[in-house]
Amino acid sequence: MSAATTVTTTDARIPLRAHLRHTGALVRRNLLWVRQNPESMFDAILMPIVFTLLFVYVFGGSIGQALGGGQDDYVQYVVPGMMAMMGMSMAMSVGTGFNQDFNTGVMDRFRSLPIGRGSVLFAKIAVELLRMLVATAIMLVVGVLVGFDITSWGGLLAAVALAALFATALMWVFLTLGVVLQNAQSVQAMGFLVLMPLQFGSSIFAPTESMPGWLQSFTDVNPLSSLADAARGLMVGGPVAHDLWVTVAWSVGITAVMAPIAIHKFRTKS
Repeated sequence: MSAATTVTTTDARIPLRAHLRHTGALVRRNLLWVRQNPESMFDAILMPIVFTLLFVYVFGGSIGQALGGGQDDYVQYVVPGMMAMMGMSMAMSVGTGFNQDFNTGVMDRFRSLPIGRGSVLFAKIAVELLRMLVATAIMLVVGVLVGFDITSWGGLLAAVALAALFATALMWVFLTLGVVLQNAQSVQAMGFLVLMPLQFGSSIFAPTESMPGWLQSFTDVNPLSSLADAARGLMVGGPVAHDLWVTVAWSVGITAVMAPIAIHKFRTKS
């Protein structure tokens, strides 16, 4: 019997309650590591501060005029949109961290233990979601300080939940990259190649009406545009239903395709 078959058979014999227990133990392990290495939180803490201030004070005046107002109008526009950016950035970091665990031998230790292989991946995702929530909370605090007006707390919570759902789907993509690519630098480089066109070719930072027709065609199908527009509708008012269901559909579709691939690659990686 091959090693991959043995791993799969062993994993299948582990009951659901044991999977949940293993996941909880690994989440605790990852949180303890974060506590011992607080610099691992620098991106979650500093990135939302830097990007919020950068876009509000560098682009807020000019884009705010295009929106028919000024910097205050741009704050209302960009803060909900930046939730999508937080999710993508945290998703990329889960791939680089996963790859580093492989290269430092941590994953060899995990795979030698009688635990569910999926538990390792679910624990990684759970911790990254917590980091994303920290980053989102900091971004919202900074946004309020520069003038963002929260008009609906229920809408805010719904927007955060929607961004977390989409970020979870993207994490499966980057977990797969973390397994198949050779080093963390490759994962990061691939991440930027994917993230930059998706982020700036969307409605996160600016309205799409003034973009060239070919670029508008891309932004119309870009799931980040749907997520950003849904978050705006939920947080500051406006159409919600279409963009919300498009985002949910993208999230479910990406997860359905990439989660089995990521778990299979992890189980069979030599």
